[in-house]
Amino acid sequence: MMKIDLHLHLSRKQLPPSPFGRVSTAEQMIPRMAELGIEKGVLMSGGESGRDWGTNEENRKIAELYPDRYAWMCNLDAEDTGNVYRRLKICRDQGAVGIGELMVNRRLDDLFLETVFDAAGRLGLPVTFHMSPEAGSGYGVADDPGLPLLERALRRFPDTVFLGHSQPFWIEISGDAPPDKAGRNSWGKGPVVPGGRVLELFDRYPNLYGDLSANSGGCAIMRDEAFGLAFLERYADRLFFATDMVNTEMEFPLGKWLDMQVSSGKLSRQAYEKICRKNAERVFGLGKENLYA
Repeated sequence: MMKIDLHLHLSRKQLPPSPFGRVSTAEQMIPRMAELGIEKGVLMSGGESGRDWGTNEENRKIAELYPDRYAWMCNLDAEDTGNVYRRLKICRDQGAVGIGELMVNRRLDDLFLETVFDAAGRLGLPVTFHMSPEAGSGYGVADDPGLPLLERALRRFPDTVFLGHSQPFWIEISGDAPPDKAGRNSWGKGPVVPGGRVLELFDRYPNLYGDLSANSGGCAIMRDEAFGLAFLERYADRLFFATDMVNTEMEFPLGKWLDMQVSSGKLSRQAYEKICRKNAERVFGLGKENLYA
């Protein structure tokens, strides 16, 4: 079965090399996606303006050029806090399937972020967020150890679907999640200890979902095989395969690991299909026009 990748960062035109690495074009990525068993990808947005690539407008144009290969999420420029609902509605009406990757480096109870969450719920736009361990440093919405502000958001905005992503979110899958900044920004390793906060929030709030992209999501699942397989089965309706690829040289190991687990019979075909494709079809309305390979 061909996968849907819920997390990509690409450009429409070739960009010069940067200190942060090469960004592939959407056209260049299509054959690479095919090699990895990915039929369609969802482009993350950096906002409405002020970027050389990855804006709402650029991603919308990519999706229009390659409608069978790409969909897109939108984002808002946080410097402009007005008319949030209207701006998001315009994006939705233009074809955006969600909000992401939300990276505003403010605490999760910030008024602007809460306005976005409220509008997202009313508009039916799921929110993929990148989490940071603190505000004022780096990028990503900020929360404290134990994710109290995420719980507040899940409780206050029950109609909004939240997709957790990045190290400070996924490190909380284990009961021994470190409280310090460096530890929270690390990829988890070793056996998962019972009592992880992520499981508690998944059990308590049906509007919490998981973006399994990058090494943060991948390590959360693969660090402890028995736990990871049980987690995938238990929450199969709320997890999404994703990569976080930026160029054609990148490859994250979770995709092949999932293939291996279902082929060996350790992961059920039902859970595999939901995570790799069917959840994206159901929650984001993707891929319904395509047949399974």
